[in-house]
Amino acid sequence: MKIFVDAMGGDHSPTEIVKGCIFAIQEYKMPITLIGIEEEIEKELKKYEYDKKFINIIPTIEIIENDDEPVMAIRKKKNSSMVKGMELVKENDNAVFISAGNTGALLAGGLLKVGRINGILRPALAPILPTKKGPTLLIDAGANAECKSQQLQQFALMGSLYMEKVIGIKNPKVGLINIGIEEKKGTEMIKETFKLLKNSSLNFIGNIEARDIPNGTADILVCDGFIGNIVLKLTEGLAFFIFQALEETILSTTRGKIGALLLKPSIKDLVKQFDYTEYGGAPFLGINGGLIKAHGSSDAKAIKNAIGQGIKYLEKEVNKNIEQEIKKLKIKKEGEE
Repeated sequence: MKIFVDAMGGDHSPTEIVKGCIFAIQEYKMPITLIGIEEEIEKELKKYEYDKKFINIIPTIEIIENDDEPVMAIRKKKNSSMVKGMELVKENDNAVFISAGNTGALLAGGLLKVGRINGILRPALAPILPTKKGPTLLIDAGANAECKSQQLQQFALMGSLYMEKVIGIKNPKVGLINIGIEEKKGTEMIKETFKLLKNSSLNFIGNIEARDIPNGTADILVCDGFIGNIVLKLTEGLAFFIFQALEETILSTTRGKIGALLLKPSIKDLVKQFDYTEYGGAPFLGINGGLIKAHGSSDAKAIKNAIGQGIKYLEKEVNKNIEQEIKKLKIKKEGEE
């Protein structure tokens, strides 16, 4: 098992990335390889006491910035931490790469540098959303703006395997995001997807309307990347707005401040429930290697948890399970009716 971490990706790199790796080796006792500008990584490592045998460095000289055009960056910045990390995943069996860097570049590089699992039509980004009943996987969250029904069928299968193997949810419930719960609602592609999922061996519970997502009605939410990215961004923005509005309202009066002290333990539990750092990152499912996309604003805790997520990904042989199950699906080839 090999764990590679992009030391230069994210808003708080390399400080929080290195700190997260230190937390990870303390908790998981697994060797980690940091990829990036060597002097900057070593400067951060000097702040900590740790067992030197658990940290390795692979030096690079370039950084893919958030405003870089994804495909161009992957092709031109060949000596960047992100490109090197994905090349190492391609070259090594049972390896995972964690990055909080440019999402588009990671997705593009996953396809160009690592490639797809045999039989997968399109890989998909699958972040965890917090809900009333616990974690829910959203797939796809932005890798594929337009999809066909067979691709969504594969998303559902990959998401089910991930939730069962890594998150530990037995027989996870699959829902299809739609404008209504009725089987005949939605576009022709969505209606065809409904039929495929209904006739599959997955625990498909039907269509899910957007208003039901926060209730945790389904463990896996299936959609194309256009819809998924809107759901993801709206969820993040709404959660931030609600917590900010609550804080401003409660702290605006003396009575509110006193009440806040009494409610502090409950508020902490609520904030934790909606804290993305608890889940670490989003796997790029369908890629022939482990790729975990951490949030761009990830702190050390989020990076540590993303590494833990990557370890489970490898231990549970997620890709092997996906490849085995995909072979059982009958997928129509291009041009077939």
